[in-house]
Amino acid sequence: MNTVISGLYAAESEPLGFGPSLEIRAYLLQREGGNLLIYRSAALEQDVETVNDLGGISRQYLNHHHEASPACDWVANTFGAPLHVHEEDAAAAAEICNVDATFSERHKLDGDFEVIPIPGHTGGATAFLWDSGQHRVLFTGDTIFFGRSKWRAAVLDGISDRDRYIESLELIRTLDFDLLVPGIAPAGRPYYSFTDRAEATQQIDEILERVRRGESG
Repeated sequence: MNTVISGLYAAESEPLGFGPSLEIRAYLLQREGGNLLIYRSAALEQDVETVNDLGGISRQYLNHHHEASPACDWVANTFGAPLHVHEEDAAAAAEICNVDATFSERHKLDGDFEVIPIPGHTGGATAFLWDSGQHRVLFTGDTIFFGRSKWRAAVLDGISDRDRYIESLELIRTLDFDLLVPGIAPAGRPYYSFTDRAEATQQIDEILERVRRGESG
């Protein structure tokens, strides 16, 4: 696994079936209250020893049901890590893997990890904000991801709700974070980004402008 910052580790990437130029990876958050896995990646199977050395995995979270894969069941069985998914996406995710727990409201786990529903991309899309002690790390899944030169949204025809997406982007704009970690990134390109309030506000305002114009993001 690759170290992003102290306590945050990225698994190797795997290509997305619907977009081979895009990659997804899972992230391990090393925490006193129990390690968490965000997103998913079958490539994690090559890092079992490393994960165990880091303290294993106590829970895994998906941003939305498009991330569901047999890898989620493998993580659950290998590490005893139940899968948590927003209740609006649970049924769709359960068609692919076992969903062990659902949630519906914004809440905190152990004071350092916040679960923040951001519906729009899908009904159950969820962001995760983690205070590592050194950085405030925001995981946005596909709701905000990296394009070739700017942050992008993914408003999907027939799936996404544009109005809810706009409301969620406005919510994300108010969050305090200095490290953005989307769920996907272009192959061979950076997959996380350090940022500040000014840049984040500008990037999200530009996304909002495009989405309000009716563009995909």
